[in-house]
Amino acid sequence: MNGLIDSLTRLHDRVFGALEIETQDWFMGLAARFVFAATLLVYFWNSAATKLGDGIFGFLTPSSGAYVQIFPKAFEAAGYDSAALAWHYHLIAILGTWAEFILPALIVIGLFTRLASLAFIGFIAVMTIVDITGHGADATTIGAWFDGDPASLIMDQRAFWIFVLLVLVIKGGGKLSVDFLLGRSRGY
Repeated sequence: MNGLIDSLTRLHDRVFGALEIETQDWFMGLAARFVFAATLLVYFWNSAATKLGDGIFGFLTPSSGAYVQIFPKAFEAAGYDSAALAWHYHLIAILGTWAEFILPALIVIGLFTRLASLAFIGFIAVMTIVDITGHGADATTIGAWFDGDPASLIMDQRAFWIFVLLVLVIKGGGKLSVDFLLGRSRGY
């Protein structure tokens, strides 16, 4: 019996050791970027598009939707008049909108992958705080880990989002990324 177990262990180690060696420099970064693109890229770009103002310079003048999404309580207190908000609200709305477009694009193409992924984890943390404190997400929406229900929009889904981004922070974009093509092979 020990001979069989030893043989299976050696077979396991050979097969999965070879798989690990063959994929170590390219697969995880590419797979994480693909999963991010397939599940979150369009979601965040659509969200960012709702924050753009009118016209060609809409990227410089956030829409009312931007203030409702980012500063729900402050915008309500200002009577839903963006002109009544202090200058820093406008700056944060503009930068947040740009981040929602730029960071996902950087992640998907693999440019500054680690920094973009780390910044996007921060973006998701701020988004989560706003959803809970500003929009008053209820307990069902927030959810809880280890509750047997994987459907909560905040605790469960965002844990997966952040996990994919953490893979990129730790492993980088891999050999199939713009970072690697530009010669940042040590920090892809």
